[in-house]
Amino acid sequence: MRVAIAGLGRMGRAFAVRIAADDVPVRVWNRTPGRAGDLPGTTEAATPAALVADADIILTSLTDDAAVEAVYAGPDGLLSGPAAGRLGPAADRLFIEMSTIRPETVRRIAALVEAAGGRLIDAPVAGGPAVVAAAQSLAFVGGAPGDVERARPVLERFCRKIAHMGPVGSGTVMKLVANLPIGVYFQALAEGLALGRSHGLGLEAMLDVMLDSPGALAALPRKLPAILGQGGDVPFDIAGVRKDLLAMTAACHQAGVPTPAATGALSAYAGATAAGWGARDFATIIRFWSEAVAGLAEK
Repeated sequence: MRVAIAGLGRMGRAFAVRIAADDVPVRVWNRTPGRAGDLPGTTEAATPAALVADADIILTSLTDDAAVEAVYAGPDGLLSGPAAGRLGPAADRLFIEMSTIRPETVRRIAALVEAAGGRLIDAPVAGGPAVVAAAQSLAFVGGAPGDVERARPVLERFCRKIAHMGPVGSGTVMKLVANLPIGVYFQALAEGLALGRSHGLGLEAMLDVMLDSPGALAALPRKLPAILGQGGDVPFDIAGVRKDLLAMTAACHQAGVPTPAATGALSAYAGATAAGWGARDFATIIRFWSEAVAGLAEK
């Protein structure tokens, strides 16, 4: 099995480490060269096209829809191989698209891959780099059953569960379904905690009560350091939630589903990004709402 990864952001790096840890050589490419220098068991390709020449299974983990389309279909892209853009004689190359993007983008890319002689499934995962490192991710997968089974030995290296949701695009839809409530929850929590702070309640005291109440999301305990301003790694940032909420609301609107809650949350994360908070942990939307928006001093 020859595996390659296009995109060495937080998640792409985590995938590479887990796969290479099992003595599977991993070929990698990143838009900014040199990102693979500290990743044991990996070698870096000069272009996305070079990955295809040396791999049977290619994972893509990229920033957004534009990046995905450029890496697949652009000059020196994954599909720019021999025979006028086709993948050549190895017509069984499997692409695993793992970015959180719009479902129609996934389906469009899948059609291009099939026209080039390959196969594609979409398999975005729940959980940040630490969850990937512990092999506890949940993969939402869309694709033909045979393609999903072929991908399983790779996905099982960092996933505790592989949920096959249906044809190509279904995994991406499920990822949007799963993540939409999380973005809305943390904005709602930000508003609730701002209410408490405006009446003199301390942030830490309120969080202590929230953790013992029905209003606590399972992810809340892990986000306490970020909320309390204690620093640490940033597995997913405010700008990323904004990008995902754009994809969620677009998919909903295309299907005729109203999104009052998601649209409100999107406005909040967009405002925080515009205010320079985009690179901070997404849970710091709580501090942004209390301090930058409501002007409340910490109590």
